[in-house]
Amino acid sequence: MDTYKCNYHMHSYYSDGALSPGQLVRKFCDEEYDVISLTDHDGIDGVREFLAACEAAGVRGVSGVEFSTNHYLNGKQYEIHLLGYNFDPDDEKMISVCRDLRQKRHDRNVRLLAKLREMGYDIDLEEVEAQSRGKYVGKPNIARTMVSKGYIKAPKEAFSKDILESPEIKAIRKEKLTTEEAIRVITEAGGQPFVAHPAKIKEIEGRGTEVFWNEFEELLRDLRSKGLKGLECIYPEHTEEEKFRFVQLAGKYHLHISSGTDFHGDDLK
Repeated sequence: MDTYKCNYHMHSYYSDGALSPGQLVRKFCDEEYDVISLTDHDGIDGVREFLAACEAAGVRGVSGVEFSTNHYLNGKQYEIHLLGYNFDPDDEKMISVCRDLRQKRHDRNVRLLAKLREMGYDIDLEEVEAQSRGKYVGKPNIARTMVSKGYIKAPKEAFSKDILESPEIKAIRKEKLTTEEAIRVITEAGGQPFVAHPAKIKEIEGRGTEVFWNEFEELLRDLRSKGLKGLECIYPEHTEEEKFRFVQLAGKYHLHISSGTDFHGDDLK
């Protein structure tokens, strides 16, 4: 049986990654990957560039995207990160949805940076956009700007409970698709929707306990009924037991299995 080294989860500077699509392809080719997918947040601007670089390098490239979504079940709201693969990057509905999400993210960032200024961090949107070569602004971009202005020494320091993980900042949210909407957009563009890093779903308590697994299975069963096709079982922050249990559940519900590192850059592990 053929085996392949795969990474189905990475980000370029068209979202909150540090590298261009071409640089990502070179990096993972050097590391002898066979199949790779660019899954930028809420956007597909880098996909064509990525696929062209993959073809030139002789590695299999897969179109990808990562949508932040809200899902509602039994009166509870879950934040689900949904990965989409193998869709047509020229699909008009996909392009339109990503354009709308970009505007919603912009509106959120204006409010978020205003709150950071109230907290003593003098950063404006133009500064963050200037260091973001793809013109996308996410929290890692803000963290890198904080480093350049001397507020912190490394980007990861921004993700503390005093700064980007503070209650004041976390309360500033952008509008999201529902998970069902995102599944439909990906599917109608010819792609397959997967749940990303399932152990990180914050709304399910008791990670590692049977309470977690019972609630997650109920959630997974509901998502499967709405068109979910896969589950990111192999992920750096999953324990060996979690990987095993997720693979078991994927088999039980006839879901594809994926593996990804969620690479953003060497400055953000």
